[in-house]
Amino acid sequence: MTDKIPVSIITGFLGAGKTTLVNHILTGNHGKKIAIIENEFGEVGVDDGLVVETKEEIFEMNNGCICCTVRGDLIRILGKLMKRKDKFDAILIETTGLADPAPVAQTFFVDDEIKEQMLLDAIITVVDCKHVGQHLDEEKPEGVENESVEQVAFADKILLNKTDLVSEEEKMALIGKIRGINAYCEIIETNHSKVDLDKILGVKAFDLGRVMEKEPEFLDVDGEHQHDNSVTSVGMEVEGEADMGKLNSWLSTLLREKGVDIFRSKGILAISGSEDKYVFQGVHMLMGMGSSAEGLGRPWKPEEKRVNKLVFIGRNLNREELNAGFKACLV
Repeated sequence: MTDKIPVSIITGFLGAGKTTLVNHILTGNHGKKIAIIENEFGEVGVDDGLVVETKEEIFEMNNGCICCTVRGDLIRILGKLMKRKDKFDAILIETTGLADPAPVAQTFFVDDEIKEQMLLDAIITVVDCKHVGQHLDEEKPEGVENESVEQVAFADKILLNKTDLVSEEEKMALIGKIRGINAYCEIIETNHSKVDLDKILGVKAFDLGRVMEKEPEFLDVDGEHQHDNSVTSVGMEVEGEADMGKLNSWLSTLLREKGVDIFRSKGILAISGSEDKYVFQGVHMLMGMGSSAEGLGRPWKPEEKRVNKLVFIGRNLNREELNAGFKACLV
C-alpha cells in the first residue's frame, strides 16, 4: 500500500526540546494536516498548555509512560485515527522524556490493523547537548534500562539541540559518544529545535531490518521492560496568583540547591498584576520563564480560572517541601 499514514515518533530525555520541536512542526509551512499524540510523565498535564494554538487535533495521555502503562491507550487512539484517515496527512507521537521508544515503535509491526494502515516513518530523538552526557553515562541498577541510551540507540534522526550551550570540544565529544551508541543515525545540529522539516518528516528513515540486526528480540512483545523507579514526579494544581519576585527567588534557590536531582521542571503560572499566562521551564539548574505575550503558551481566557500547574521530575523529591515552597509565593 502506498497510502499508509506516516507516523513520526519524537523522543528524547527530559527537557531536551521535544515540545518545542512539535510547535516548530505545527507552525511550519508544510501544508500538512497533522494529528498529535502527547504523552506526559507526571500527575499534572502541562504540555498541552505549551503547545501553540492550532487547528490540529491533539490527543493527551497523562500519568503513565507510553511505552508501558498507557500503551493500550496509544493503540486505541491510533484505532480512532484510522477510522478518519482521510482527515490526516501524518501523525506525530511525542513520548515522555522517560520513554523507551522501542515498545512504541513495536506497535506498528505487531498490531495487524495498524501495520496495514500506518507506516513508521522515523524515530526522531532530541538531545540536550548540555545535560545528556551525564544521563548517557549513568549507571543503572541491574535489569533497569537507561532510557536516554535507548532513545539514542533507536534514533533514525538525532537533533543535537542547544548547541549554543556547549563548546565545540564538548559538542564533538558528545557526537563521539552518540556514534558509539548509534553509528547509523543522521545527526542534525539545532538550537530551539529549529530544523528543516523536509529532513525529518516523510523521510522513510525507519529500517526494521537494521533494528532486528541490532535487537533480534525487537518484536518480542513480552520482552522485559523496567523503568528506574527512583525517578518520580511531583505535580501540583493550585488556584491563585503568585508574586513574581517571591516565585523567582524560590525557583532559583530550589534549582541551585537541588538541581542535580531535579531532571525537569515546568509549569504554567498566573502572576499577580498580569493578564498573561507565564510559562516556566527548567532542566537541572537551568531555568527560564516567559509570558504568553512573548509567544510562550496561550493567554488566559477571560472566563478561565487562574490555576497554576507545576511538575517536577527527578530523584529524592520532597512533595511537602515543594508544595509549601510554591504556596508561600502566592499573594
